[in-house]
Amino acid sequence: MASTQSYADKPRNPAAAGHSIASRIERLPVSGFHRRFIALISLGGWFDFYDIFMMAYIGAALQDSRMLTLEQFSHMIAAGFSGMFVGTIVFGMGSDYFGRRTSFVMMLLIYSFCTLFGAFAASAWGLIVWRGLAGVGIGAELVVIDTYVTEMLPSKARGRYVAITQLVGFSAIPVVALLSNLLVPTHWLMEGWRWVMVIGGVGALFAWYIRRRLPESPRWCEARGRHKEAHAIMVEIEREVTEETGRPLDEPQPVEVAHAEHIPIRELWQPAYRGRTAMLAVFHLLQTVGIYGFANWGPTFLLKQGKSLGQSLEYGFLIALVSPIGPLIAVLTAEHLERKKLIVWLSLLMAGTGLMFPAATHPLAIVGVGALLTIFSYWFSAVLHAYQAELFPTRARATGVGFTYSWSRLSAAFSTLIIGLLLPKGVLTVFVFMGAAMIGVAVVVGLFGPRTNAVVLEHISQ
Repeated sequence: MASTQSYADKPRNPAAAGHSIASRIERLPVSGFHRRFIALISLGGWFDFYDIFMMAYIGAALQDSRMLTLEQFSHMIAAGFSGMFVGTIVFGMGSDYFGRRTSFVMMLLIYSFCTLFGAFAASAWGLIVWRGLAGVGIGAELVVIDTYVTEMLPSKARGRYVAITQLVGFSAIPVVALLSNLLVPTHWLMEGWRWVMVIGGVGALFAWYIRRRLPESPRWCEARGRHKEAHAIMVEIEREVTEETGRPLDEPQPVEVAHAEHIPIRELWQPAYRGRTAMLAVFHLLQTVGIYGFANWGPTFLLKQGKSLGQSLEYGFLIALVSPIGPLIAVLTAEHLERKKLIVWLSLLMAGTGLMFPAATHPLAIVGVGALLTIFSYWFSAVLHAYQAELFPTRARATGVGFTYSWSRLSAAFSTLIIGLLLPKGVLTVFVFMGAAMIGVAVVVGLFGPRTNAVVLEHISQ
């Protein structure tokens, strides 16, 4: 998209020039441009998932090798999520000021270098510090992805394509599980867990390099008053779509765009949005307990139930194989099932399935229940990421998603410490804690969440 400026003064469809960016995006047919955009976006998200779920697998190895105690492992997970909390504030909310693309590219660069330094940490506390700094780099990745994709896709395909980014991201879980299963037992030049981290850092650096080609969000440019730049980007997108489809674009339908009257963080507390802001903040405080509780501690739960490191990693890998199924279901149903209702039902299913996991003792039962919980959890994740970005106006979307999502990072840090304290009392106690949190999610969204399917963003934000 480096050539977009050359089209600023010669639009291919002059009639579109007087319409809002939203109306011009809405009239676009989904095309190769959108698929290439999603591919580049999803690549970076893949490493977000790789990083978060990597800790579950190498964490068991770090404890087994005495590199980390259970308490230090809790601190390492908490440090990562604390860094993500800071990163969400800086880059997630900051992308309303600096742009989606700029924040996107900077995050991956910071994460890549800090992960590589962490791979060579000489002590437990060195590893904990580098995990915290890496968290800053990748903390807002999903926030910016949700915001970016939501703004670039027409409403008829918005939910499906956010779910696709989740599908690609969750495919990282079986990969990191397999790599951990193969590399953790090795000691070629250095301990195997370090190789798992090196692969994540080097891969993220590659993703940063190719994502420099992404265009800025024209909706964001318009909201910031950068109308010439927004028009230039849209002209280039329209040119690509027209050349691919071989027919002229439909006339844009009017979509009214409200202009900012407050700075983004104040916008969240205006009468139109403060209920949504409070609802999402509570939602994220609770949902993280259920999703990341199992994701980060799964192999450790098995260790505590008397399984060996090898068995824990093997069961974890088999459970991880189903990780993309949940997001795949979301892709297939995104525009057909109401997102609000799905969040409620999936929360309850996660709570019920989680309570079954401690009772599973046979290998087939452990893998079966774990796989079912994984499918529900990651279907839920794909739906929530589509849902949250729809609730705020473009002028404050990243701030709204970033502010509310930051509570999930803070919750993950503290709930990790709580799980570390509860685990000596038994695995069932931990799952009761996680189940109660997911029931809370169902109540909050069921009572206070609006419906959003197939509604133009600007209409939802009114």
